[in-house]
Amino acid sequence: MLVKVLVVLIAVEHVYFMVLEMFLWDKPYGLKVFGQTMEQAQASKSLAANQGLYNGFLAAGLLWSLTLPVEVRDTALQFFLTCIAVAGVFGSMTAVRSILYVQALPALIALACLTLLL
Repeated sequence: MLVKVLVVLIAVEHVYFMVLEMFLWDKPYGLKVFGQTMEQAQASKSLAANQGLYNGFLAAGLLWSLTLPVEVRDTALQFFLTCIAVAGVFGSMTAVRSILYVQALPALIALACLTLLL
């Protein structure tokens, strides 16, 4: 049950990222969240939308994994959580350090819980 709750929370977080990056990137809220000017946002809008789409795919993958039969569910969850953790680590090295705590850490915690409960 704990793993399912963590996975759903991480999926919701990635839907939030998707909305921010695809639809709010150059809006006042998006500018504030990402600490950028309108000029910066407009110059990178298509890249952000692309990244947002990938975050949506990660959320969809996590939620889809929860619907799978027990025999394959945990493997699918491990795959998607690992993808999220790797993306978070990479993002923290190439963009903003806080991504490590916002994206990678929750995925690593869920992976640890999943592994301990197998």
